[in-house]
Amino acid sequence: MLYTALVLGLLGSFHCIGMCGPIAFVLPVDKTSNRRAFTGSFLYHFGRLLSYGLIGVLFGLLGRGLYLAGFQQRLSILIGVLMILIVLIPARQLNRFAISRPLYRFIGTVKTKLGLYLNKTSYKALFLIGFFNGFLPCGLVYMAVLGSVSTGNALEGAIYMIVFGLGTVPMMTAAIYLGNFLKISVRKHIQRAIPIFVVIIGLLFILRGMGLGIPYISPPDTKLILTNDANSCVSQ
Repeated sequence: MLYTALVLGLLGSFHCIGMCGPIAFVLPVDKTSNRRAFTGSFLYHFGRLLSYGLIGVLFGLLGRGLYLAGFQQRLSILIGVLMILIVLIPARQLNRFAISRPLYRFIGTVKTKLGLYLNKTSYKALFLIGFFNGFLPCGLVYMAVLGSVSTGNALEGAIYMIVFGLGTVPMMTAAIYLGNFLKISVRKHIQRAIPIFVVIIGLLFILRGMGLGIPYISPPDTKLILTNDANSCVSQ
């Protein structure tokens, strides 16, 4: 399901132009030489990917716990349903549950750190800007987090989030070099299409969990197949 992470990243990058774009626009990258500009933008992206990877490890471990509790591939169905519900339920209704309220203090600290390092021009500052940028709240990041949970594995969860981050790199790099190059009307059209693609990805997760035996989309749920072969039981 790594392709879903890439799709989320590519779509999310258009959303990022609106949310994280202002950070990229004022990123203290030295553009006096191509080498310095490349190094600076690379360190910024590397910091973001590192934070995404750490988030993936954490939520991959959470998914691992759910797998060990007996959810197995059915966890993928739950993740797909959650993705679709998040898209369909109005944001104001979700805010009533104050799901993100415990994170406000952490987010405030992240924003403070970002403000501090945005005033510096060192390579270390660029790396740390990217690192803290990766922890800022974002709807598409939340979707990717759900995908990392579905992997049920710390390493695969990290890879899922890193692939998501890689999908955002081209658009964010363009924002660093070209500034706000996308017209507002174009961004609005793309952002209207994002929920449709998220629903499609949610449906793909549901199909994956159903174990219908469709290659690459819904592989068979071998863990739920009963067998009389003693050797296969031992090997498991």
